[in-house]
Amino acid sequence: MEVSDRSSQPIEFVSPKEYAAGIPAVASSLRHVIHRDGVARGGKALLKLNQVGGFDCPSCAWPDPDHERAPAEFCENGAKAVASEAMRKAIGREFFAQHSVEDLMAKDDGWHDLQGRLAEPMLLKEGATHYEPVSWDEAFAILAEELKGLDSPDEAIFYTSGRASNEAAFLYQLFVRAYGTNNLPDCSNMCHESSGTAMRESVGVGKGTVTLDDFLEADVIICAGQNPGTNHPRMLSTLEEAVNRGARVVAVNPLKEAGLIAFSHPQKVMGVLGRPSPLASSYLQVKLNGDMALFRGIAKCLEADGDFVSQHTLGYEAYRTLLERTSWQEIEEFSGISRGEIEELATLVSSGKRRLITCWAMGLTQHRNAVATIREVVNVHLMLGAIGRPGAGLCPVRGHSNVQGDRTVGIWEMMPESFLAALDKQAGITSPRKHGWDTVASILAMQRGEGKVFFGLGGNFVQATPDTDLTAAALRKCRLTCHVSTKLNRSHLVTGKRALILPCLGRSDDDQGRSVTCENSMGVVQASRGRLKPISDQMLSEPEIIARLGEAVLGDVGNIRWRWLAEDYDRIRDWIEAVVPGFESYNERSKKPGGFYLPNAAKERVWHTESGMANFSSDELDAFKVKEGRFILQTLRSHDQFNTTVYGPHDRYRGISNGRRIVFMNPQDLDDLGIGPLRAVDLTSHWDDGERVAENFLAIPYDMPRGMAAAYFPEANSLVPVGSYAKGSHTPTSKSVEISVRLSGSSK
Repeated sequence: MEVSDRSSQPIEFVSPKEYAAGIPAVASSLRHVIHRDGVARGGKALLKLNQVGGFDCPSCAWPDPDHERAPAEFCENGAKAVASEAMRKAIGREFFAQHSVEDLMAKDDGWHDLQGRLAEPMLLKEGATHYEPVSWDEAFAILAEELKGLDSPDEAIFYTSGRASNEAAFLYQLFVRAYGTNNLPDCSNMCHESSGTAMRESVGVGKGTVTLDDFLEADVIICAGQNPGTNHPRMLSTLEEAVNRGARVVAVNPLKEAGLIAFSHPQKVMGVLGRPSPLASSYLQVKLNGDMALFRGIAKCLEADGDFVSQHTLGYEAYRTLLERTSWQEIEEFSGISRGEIEELATLVSSGKRRLITCWAMGLTQHRNAVATIREVVNVHLMLGAIGRPGAGLCPVRGHSNVQGDRTVGIWEMMPESFLAALDKQAGITSPRKHGWDTVASILAMQRGEGKVFFGLGGNFVQATPDTDLTAAALRKCRLTCHVSTKLNRSHLVTGKRALILPCLGRSDDDQGRSVTCENSMGVVQASRGRLKPISDQMLSEPEIIARLGEAVLGDVGNIRWRWLAEDYDRIRDWIEAVVPGFESYNERSKKPGGFYLPNAAKERVWHTESGMANFSSDELDAFKVKEGRFILQTLRSHDQFNTTVYGPHDRYRGISNGRRIVFMNPQDLDDLGIGPLRAVDLTSHWDDGERVAENFLAIPYDMPRGMAAAYFPEANSLVPVGSYAKGSHTPTSKSVEISVRLSGSSK
């Protein structure tokens, strides 16, 4: 399923930027907000964004300061996300009468986003070419008909994006389990599932073990497999302050990225004057999937903290033996980093008080050996005792607001027995114990015809998932597809026999004065209250949509009174408090400025593992290899993008204008192939079940290791095989795709 570029202008590229943010970021933010929302509405939204008493950013999950907050507590991409959500323009029956599904499919994703907010429920009848309006009552009747008509609740799939609040997510999983299934795939399956799997096994907690204050006490901060300048730009101000306090930042990334090199703070005099602060003191351009070898090399150089290892860990002797028999030849070959550079980094992290923080994102999590790689990161911290002390710890950086909170309150296909037992006691139901389908399993189930109803609470499933054409074909086999959404997206156009679009309030919309809560990357739960008047009275809040769904499909059951719960979100929070540990006095604490921290046992050096200790792992070292003449492809975001919503055809930091169907490659690799800059090429991915081809990408020379390639998602998602996923977590391997490259129009 091809996704075209929106711009009719020729694609151009110039030298990449050497710093992030600054005045250009401010100008870009204001341009998006004013163009879409106007000065008054857009300005009101930005002034309330990430402020106490305001609303939580719908973009990334980087935490707000615990103490004083800046008047502009947002980044360029946060402003873009709010500009998109706060649009005054609305689309409803007139729009869909004018545009058929086929017509809308021919438009690109950026065009879809610019059309405006969804203003009323819409139905695509079987065999119809156009969506038409439907009442809320009729919409819920259709959902009830389809869900009640299944042979088993396990034939239904209930997807969740990270946008949903804690209250909406808890009510949603309550409905799904009361209905009788654990089929709860979510966007975490595609990003940090590998982090949670690895960390639960190693330290007993599946989330980060640091706070913002720890960054200000750290001696060394390793940023591995992440690009904060684009994916979580507010992190840059934290890194800048850490550097100013004496910390050394080490970047580990195949591509040179502006946001890791330097930062021009737009709210400081030097930033306004265009004088950026250097961030990374060293930059290791590791090979794709070479991170495991790099951290193995660091560990091989370290002298363990004997007291910490003996008091808090198991498995060190086996790991020490593994280190001794792992050769430097392997480490250098797999990582692409020399022994001397690795030894220098090991000396740096082991000196002084060993106050080391390691941050990572999808550059580590989306590989076949992602779980083993992250356990290797943990091994380094366990050797140093660099966890559970000020200025030290593990920091998986979540890329979507409240994706962590959704998991905390029950959005997972295999929640533990302790959660299910507490939920059953509170709700008066019997939750199913059989593990449900994750994202990959859901796609395959729909492909087999076993998944028959797809319900999406937010997100853009068809664009976020791997193997785009296969995923689209699987969705089209469903009886019904239904999406709860704020904006039009491509998933509304890839439908089952019937399809529903249900318009909901966004994070910035006033929900009758009610507040919801979200959890950020560092386990802080805080209130979020929208302040903008909704542009349509046909929009419902997500909790109300879920409650009405529960009422239509199940009726009041057990102790559950759906409408009663959704009338007052304090009641939902009372239920969360009764079910989820750490939420004591939830309503009271959520109303405090800045919210509250959830318990984090690993930060206190309490290990909730089966052994009761932190565990060293001893995975055999490996790396993704391809056949001679082929390349390893990773998918990534452009800077002018928020998740799977495309805001524009530019990538300012990487020097790209007017295009998204591009592939970055090492200049020498392009020369060897006889491919000049901006020549059109076809990309073919190779997997056990055959080949996948994406045509007409323009080749761009870029500073990156040889044998590597990079292209934007969702344009390159069609190349990611659904059957290629991380061992242990089922995360699609979007950073390890074997491809061949040839000039477009040439014979194979």
